[in-house]
Amino acid sequence: MTSTGSVATSWLRPIAPGAAPRLARVGRLGYADRRLGELVQGRPPGVTGSQWSTAGRAVLDLVVCAADTGLPEFAARFAAPTPDGSPARRTERLTDAVCAAVGLPLLRVESPTLRGGEAVRRFVEYVVDARAYAAGTDPEAGDTVGFRDIVGRLPDGRRGPVNDLGALARADAVEAYVAGRLADPIVRGLHVRWTGGPAEGWGWVEVRPGRCLLERVRLTSRGLSCGVDPGRLVEDLAAMALGERLRDLDTAGAYLVDRDDVREQVRDLATRRESFDGGFAFAHLCVD
Repeated sequence: MTSTGSVATSWLRPIAPGAAPRLARVGRLGYADRRLGELVQGRPPGVTGSQWSTAGRAVLDLVVCAADTGLPEFAARFAAPTPDGSPARRTERLTDAVCAAVGLPLLRVESPTLRGGEAVRRFVEYVVDARAYAAGTDPEAGDTVGFRDIVGRLPDGRRGPVNDLGALARADAVEAYVAGRLADPIVRGLHVRWTGGPAEGWGWVEVRPGRCLLERVRLTSRGLSCGVDPGRLVEDLAAMALGERLRDLDTAGAYLVDRDDVREQVRDLATRRESFDGGFAFAHLCVD
């Protein structure tokens, strides 16, 4: 399923001219808080009336459209993790099904910390920029530096990957360590890609000796290339979520977990390596 073509042209409705965009970038406009039902011209085939009624009410945090036509190209939706079998999970599945039926790729980010607004805008701007960069490079012509690997000046003055969504969090962790507010300045992380499912990223930092703040984020990106590897992107999102939590360490203290527990969780994840596309590349984190 791609973001353009006859299916999308038939079923997706352009956003009306004059609507105020939340972002404007490289020939794309982004519109916030749009109901899925507003974007689709009637109930698509294969979707029951009940399913359409539920999915049509789903609010997409940001819808990216071509600036010249107003036609939606993809959308992003941030949500808290929900258990299997819950009404919220059912709504998410129906939303996914309708988006697939009308040819609208949906980027879904599941995180207990990242929410709409600024986090969504930063993420979608990143994806738009990464896709534009990838479209303008040709590996066969020697263009070997990916968007995520572009090196420049970081917020703390050092040189490093400038297109790391977790860069601010990593710099903040160093500052907090220097100020005596963290036990360790290093933001650690990993990522996996579940076969046929989402990419999952973890990030953690030692706040007190032997006690860590842990973030886990999932990214589903069916039908759309993000311009960078989804695994690396979702690991950066986990670091970005840590940055949100590090702003209020007094509150974050209630969510700390033992460092040994984090290691055991990583070991448990490693035992499921056969369920991952590309295996598990973080065995070194399982070592005491």
